[in-house]
Amino acid sequence: MENVVSKSRFKPQALKYFRQVQEGGQELIITEYSKPVLKIVPYRRQSADILKELEGTVKRFDNPCEPVADDEWDVLK
Repeated sequence: MENVVSKSRFKPQALKYFRQVQEGGQELIITEYSKPVLKIVPYRRQSADILKELEGTVKRFDNPCEPVADDEWDVLK
C-alpha cells in the first residue's frame, strides 16, 4: 500500500484507501501541493493500562469553588 497519496488521487478512491488502512493497519498521509496535510490511521482501542498510570494522581477537592491559598500551590513551593 502507498503510504503517501495526493488529495486529487485520494478523493475518487477514498473507500479503497480506507479499506487498505483498516485491513493493513498502516497510516496514510494525504498531501496537497506535495505537503502533508492529513493523516489517516487505523482505529485502535486504548488499553486500560494507559489509565492505570494516572491512578492516584488526582486529588480530591470537597469544595472546588473555594479559593486556594498561595502557600497551597505546589508550583510555588
